[in-house]
Amino acid sequence: MESEKKRIAIIGAGISGLMACKYTLEKGFNPIVFEARSGIGGVWSQTIESTKLQTPKDFYQFSDFSWPREVKETYPDHTQVLEYLHAYALHFNIFPRVKFNSKVTCIDYVTSSAADLHSWDLWGGSGEPFSPWGKWRLTVRNGQNPSASAPTDQVYQVDFVILCIGRYSDLPNIPDFPLNKGPEVFNGKVLHSMDYAAMDDDVAADLIKEKRVTVIGFQKSAVDIAAEVANKNGATHPCTLLFKTAHWIVPEYLLPLVFQGLNRFTELMIHKPGEGFFIWLLAMLLSPLLWIFSMSIECYLKYMYPLKKYNMVPTHRFLKQISLCMFTVLPANFYDRIKDGSLFLKKSQSFSFCRNGLIVQGESKPLLSDIVILATGYKSEEKLKNMFSSTLFQKCIAVSSTPFYRECIHPQIPQLAILGYADSPAILYSTEMRSKWLAHFLAGNFTLPTISKMEENVMEWEKCKRRDEKESYGRSCVSTLLQIYCNDQLCKDMGCNSRRKNWFLAELFAAYGPKDYKDLS
Repeated sequence: MESEKKRIAIIGAGISGLMACKYTLEKGFNPIVFEARSGIGGVWSQTIESTKLQTPKDFYQFSDFSWPREVKETYPDHTQVLEYLHAYALHFNIFPRVKFNSKVTCIDYVTSSAADLHSWDLWGGSGEPFSPWGKWRLTVRNGQNPSASAPTDQVYQVDFVILCIGRYSDLPNIPDFPLNKGPEVFNGKVLHSMDYAAMDDDVAADLIKEKRVTVIGFQKSAVDIAAEVANKNGATHPCTLLFKTAHWIVPEYLLPLVFQGLNRFTELMIHKPGEGFFIWLLAMLLSPLLWIFSMSIECYLKYMYPLKKYNMVPTHRFLKQISLCMFTVLPANFYDRIKDGSLFLKKSQSFSFCRNGLIVQGESKPLLSDIVILATGYKSEEKLKNMFSSTLFQKCIAVSSTPFYRECIHPQIPQLAILGYADSPAILYSTEMRSKWLAHFLAGNFTLPTISKMEENVMEWEKCKRRDEKESYGRSCVSTLLQIYCNDQLCKDMGCNSRRKNWFLAELFAAYGPKDYKDLS
């Protein structure tokens, strides 16, 4: 078969890499997966002890591989998630395709003439996945041989690359501090949440035992780590959560309601790129319903929890947080730990280090600390840019603020797709749809539009989202509230029926999930 002759490299064996491998195998390809670590699972292979899903498992499952019956929890823990991923890889025979301890250090596009790239009207010169004019050269560092004096590099040449390196790993975002006000003057220990999550559970427990720990941030990892430390150390060595911006933290029982609300009727209330007058008018007329929903959730959370007392009332709408993929689930006993003195909350616009702790803006005394954990996110775009040896492609990633075409194809970078970079409340669900779409494309079931058409499409998305989100716009989180609309586009490209329900009312009001797209033919 022609597909067997084409070499496809998949970089990363997290969730995205596993699905990319599975669906390319189904199309007759023989992909090779490079994984820098010794096992699959990506971020799920290195998490803190208390980590569990923050998405109901019905929306975080493979369309053709259900959770085991013995998993009864709505939000399985990280061990159950990792076991589920292992079962998936075994079931679809993915493990033989993975080269573990193989870190891809850079990728380089080799073509007969660099000038050809600028003259192409079609992606890769043809609009097809494989081009006769170029290939990718991967430099892979093998750290598997313990007897070797140094890691060895090996070069692979492939016809197509699928980047599945994720957003939340490898390159931590460390805040900058003025001279003599950073971690170098602190007598305690400073580490990023990535390093804390990479520790074995018993090592992490020993690190924080009977220590005054301060956690910086207010996203998922910050809240989870602070709650875990508070539960372990208690009020005798309280943990402090220091944050700049408060976000809505939602109890587990409310999340299914939010996900059930992501249906076609809700999407009628959202403005879409390139929409006509009727669709625009309908969104204008129905959009107050979204405001009512958002306000109802906010009022409920402020009524149920002492947000005002602890200066935790966000200044943004709950709906905006959803659109930015910023779901944070309330850890168990979070407010109980605050009440009993195990956890303190401090809101401040800035801080710096001193010898025995932190200088917090607006406070006269230093915040005494033994350990500071920076849960300050990751430099995901810089990590993505650094994969390329070509300054041209680095510039494509760094300069452009537009999303990718179908959230996985850069119009100016040929023979390459990026999976798992587009954020989503249900990342497995949205990435699986793009894995299926990509497999159809690789199999030659459709071709891409011209480069100018793709750029026009992504600019329309950017314009639409910037209008709604303004300064909060991020290209990695474009279609959160338009998940079904985006899936319709993917289905149209693949030649599949986008209407997946059995009758009209279900099509309009029922939530869409992975199982609805089990059989795309």
